[in-house]
Amino acid sequence: MGRPSTKPRNLKDGFYIEVRNKNSKASVKIRRDNKEQMLSAIEQYKKVKEVIVFGEFKSGKLVTN
Repeated sequence: MGRPSTKPRNLKDGFYIEVRNKNSKASVKIRRDNKEQMLSAIEQYKKVKEVIVFGEFKSGKLVTN
């Protein structure tokens, strides 16, 4: 086994949210293709988990917040 890479991963184009269990540090980033899908995912997950909205990414950079 080699050592893990230190370079941060580039994010694909799309809308990102971060979902984690309440009172937990571990999280998962979820990508959606458009804003409507992102908003429906937020509604789905916010009932039982913490949701952090990152916004839109293009070419690995944040476009909106």
